Amino acid sequence: MPLNTPKLDDRTFQDIVDEAKRRIPLYTAEWTDHNISDPGIAFIELFAWMTEMILYRLNKVPDLHYIKFMEMLGITLQEPIPARASVSFWLSTPQNRAVLIPAGTEITATEVEGQPPIIFSTDSDFVIQPPLLKVVFSAKTAKYDSQTFVTHNLHALASGTDAVEIFTAVPKVDDALYFGFENDLSHHILGFDMDFDSDGGAGVDPTLPPYIWEAWEKGEWQPCDVDIDTTFAMNSAGRIEIHLPKLEQYTLNEQTFYWVRVRIKEISPEEKELNIRPYRSSPRLKQLEVSALGGTASAIHAQYIREERLGESDGTPGQKFQLQFKPVLPRQPEVETLFVHYSGESAEAWQEVPDFSASGYMDKHFTLDGVSGEIRFGPAIQQIDGTLRLYGAIPPRGASLIFKQYRAGGNEEGNVQADILNTLRTPISFVERVSNQQAATGGLAVETLESAMMRVPGRLRSRNRAVTAEDFEYLAKEANPQRVGRAKCLRASTPNEQPLGQVQVLIIPRIPPSLLHNLTSELLELDVADIAQIKDYLAERCLLTTRLEVSQPQYRWASVVVELQMEPGQDFHAVQQAVLHRLNRFLNPLMGGVEGTGWP
Repeated sequence: MPLNTPKLDDRTFQDIVDEAKRRIPLYTAEWTDHNISDPGIAFIELFAWMTEMILYRLNKVPDLHYIKFMEMLGITLQEPIPARASVSFWLSTPQNRAVLIPAGTEITATEVEGQPPIIFSTDSDFVIQPPLLKVVFSAKTAKYDSQTFVTHNLHALASGTDAVEIFTAVPKVDDALYFGFENDLSHHILGFDMDFDSDGGAGVDPTLPPYIWEAWEKGEWQPCDVDIDTTFAMNSAGRIEIHLPKLEQYTLNEQTFYWVRVRIKEISPEEKELNIRPYRSSPRLKQLEVSALGGTASAIHAQYIREERLGESDGTPGQKFQLQFKPVLPRQPEVETLFVHYSGESAEAWQEVPDFSASGYMDKHFTLDGVSGEIRFGPAIQQIDGTLRLYGAIPPRGASLIFKQYRAGGNEEGNVQADILNTLRTPISFVERVSNQQAATGGLAVETLESAMMRVPGRLRSRNRAVTAEDFEYLAKEANPQRVGRAKCLRASTPNEQPLGQVQVLIIPRIPPSLLHNLTSELLELDVADIAQIKDYLAERCLLTTRLEVSQPQYRWASVVVELQMEPGQDFHAVQQAVLHRLNRFLNPLMGGVEGTGWP
């Protein structure tokens, strides 16, 4: 049976008014007009309203005690999660040397007067490199569907002295033209300036080419996004601009390079209805030039603040300082920390800790509340014998406090649509424009107080140590709440299942709500760094004899065929989308199942 929190005083405004009216004859018998028009009744209602406000505050006391109890347990609101976006930087002209997009480069949407700007910042350096094209060859279909490789002369293609067939005379599915690059062009935007002989490439609709651009990544060929194609399906001179994914080296035709290819695809029945037709003759390439037009870097909804001066220490315990911008995103200890500048001495870095419970009087520790942006130094607590104990060192009087760097931002407002981030706030030479080709996703607001209260029972059960399966699952979420959507702990109950002491924790990553109904295998993959962080966190809290493994589950992909009979007058597209939405939700590993909490 649940424990219902009682109200300390449950009287309402009307209860207080009625009670006062009942007492009128007892104390003032001559007062007979009890209508609301009477001035006395108006005073009663005024005081009843004031009393109700006091009772409202009084009934907040249990919540206050609960919050103070949460503070004792070290439970704080989880910081917001910044949205992520892939931002493309376009060069004004192709360059013969590398162009650096430094970490912290700021991009924003068009600013609206009276509203704060939505600022994104790149989280690592990105270098746009000139492509080093080393080989171009064709894979043509021969007898018995085998393929032969025909290497093309790069000097001849650069000068445009001759035209070569890039596919079989009558192109077949999987014929391809390969480009091998010596340098890693991951996430680059490449421009292929090509000139074709008008005698080739017959049979196709010039606006609907029957080929696809691909690059080698993760052990297979991945499709590339094509921005523009002005060659009219390789029938005339023009440019093809493509966005490359992350590339990997691969050995092809006994040559190891970073590969990009254009391949003849199989035309589906739906594409045939759109008038996509195959070639009757191969395009004939006369001239080729490949250049880097830009690159796509990862950016987060955050603003970098550097060298912020907080003030000077007065030398007393328990000092508090306030950062200018908030909320503050999770810190990177090697570059984002507090420096204390002593008078006449060099600066010294101090360490951020979650609390001062284990801090000694010499430990240079501080705490930072990411939600409020408040920095605290250790207090001095009086002991039983009357002495004072310092929990952490105190910056000496007159020392200057400077926060070297931190990132402020994050929230749901960062989930902007495509092509919204279009202004470069940090000038970079040779960069002409920026844009986000896809919508930014993943931004979450600060955790609510009600959600934090729901974590209290789990904290009390685990007590920061991993023994039971529930402990491992709870602490896995505590290790990285921004990335962990679900955690499941598998333990051996008998020696026949797996060795005793073997614990396996399966993690399903947190997925932005906007993407939950259209899951892909990429969205369900965990980063190696996230797995390592969770494992390290659990390893510090489990028994010494525990053999711990953290991984992602093996997913079983379901194929569903549904036949429906629609009621007359219903919109087919609306019904289809509603059914797909319900099916995707029901099968979802995070929110599916009968109870809506994911499948076992």
